[in-house]
Amino acid sequence: MSKTAAAKAPAPPATYEAALQELEQLVAALDAGQLPLDQLLAQYQRGAELLRFCRSQLDTVEQQIRVFENGTSQPWSAQ
Repeated sequence: MSKTAAAKAPAPPATYEAALQELEQLVAALDAGQLPLDQLLAQYQRGAELLRFCRSQLDTVEQQIRVFENGTSQPWSAQ
């Protein structure tokens, strides 16, 4: 791998589901404890990026739900 390829940041995930799947794979690799130190740091940083992406997606959906709920005339209640 060339230095430019190593320095290039991974692409952002296309969807929440893709980010979650990649995050699960990273957690499994980190838990296995078989990564060299330099890869460990890079994988941890990628995991943090994926976590921020997932949280952002969830926040966006939550805001959309709040807008939708505020537009209804009667609140929904589970019975």
